[in-house]
Amino acid sequence: MDKNKNQYTKKEIFGQPNLWGEVYDLLVDQKKDLFRFLDVILKKEDLRIILTGAGSSAFIGEAARGKVQKITKKLTQAIATTDIVTHPGLFFLKNTPTLLVSFARSGSSPESREAIVLADKYCDEVYHLIITCNKDGELARYSTKEFKNAYCLILPETSNDKSLAMTGSFTSMLISVLLTFDIGNIENKRKSIGNMIDLGNQLLQTSKHIEQIASESFERAVFLGSGPMLGIARECHLKLQELTDGQIICKHDSFLGFRHGPRAVVNDKTLMVYLFSEDAHTFKYEKDLVLSIASDPRKISSISLNPREELGLQNNQTILFKNSGADGWNVVVAALLGQLLGYYKSLQLGLDPDKPSISGAISRVVQGVTIYSEEF
Repeated sequence: MDKNKNQYTKKEIFGQPNLWGEVYDLLVDQKKDLFRFLDVILKKEDLRIILTGAGSSAFIGEAARGKVQKITKKLTQAIATTDIVTHPGLFFLKNTPTLLVSFARSGSSPESREAIVLADKYCDEVYHLIITCNKDGELARYSTKEFKNAYCLILPETSNDKSLAMTGSFTSMLISVLLTFDIGNIENKRKSIGNMIDLGNQLLQTSKHIEQIASESFERAVFLGSGPMLGIARECHLKLQELTDGQIICKHDSFLGFRHGPRAVVNDKTLMVYLFSEDAHTFKYEKDLVLSIASDPRKISSISLNPREELGLQNNQTILFKNSGADGWNVVVAALLGQLLGYYKSLQLGLDPDKPSISGAISRVVQGVTIYSEEF
């Protein structure tokens, strides 16, 4: 193989458990400043929180939305910058205090800055929490120079992936937002974060097994998740699809939602990937669907990530954590499964995981987006 190929992706995937520890320590160090910034804002009775980003950065918001809302007891919505930029009037509320949380790996995507500009324009009272992996990015520079109503959290340099696919950047920003909105209790989460790191290492230790699964001749893949895991299912579907340059067509859905039409996509060349919930009640619904798919006479292949019980499925590979006591942080660990499947399938197809797009249609930082001024 060309020595310039595959320099970063594997290292960035496998380096995540160590990175997670660095992110936790960073948040502990910034606890006082973050608390000071957020405390007054979160006391506003009618506050609205918007989690935003583009692509994988938008999926962070989808995975975190419910947890952030539960912690803060404030209306929390995940709205992509790609939606905000084209239709700001449909999403911002002029008289409602708004905290815009922007996720950005590079901080240089055109939509990232424009979403902030539009929030300031459309909202009478707006605050910005910027979580980025690049201290030199446009968003980081913009926030420190031009905002008094902003806090910029710059993550460790190792979170700023060099490869095309977001891996460590995705999981580190997800951890950051979940810790940030419960920053007053961050020291009490040390054990849970340690358990999460252990589970991440466990999953990475199954990499040879996942490599074998990736070598199978599937042409489609469907990732299913419930609640916060739905956002992870969406991220996993993108990882496999972009790392294979679209040669593997991927879908995502909730377990219940998949019954309502999307199940039609399944054929005998489909790999089903089940990202099971830690919640016992939710698992009942998930189990029913999985057993239904298992009864399909076409013998659909599947992967099960940490089911709560042995399901006895045929044509299924089960990845089971020895200790699942991550107290809700499995949502971070599950993202590694999509990354590993994408990485190994990319290699099997003869692609460079660092730059899998042969045509150049997709790139590390999005290209070709022109920002247009609104006409009134």
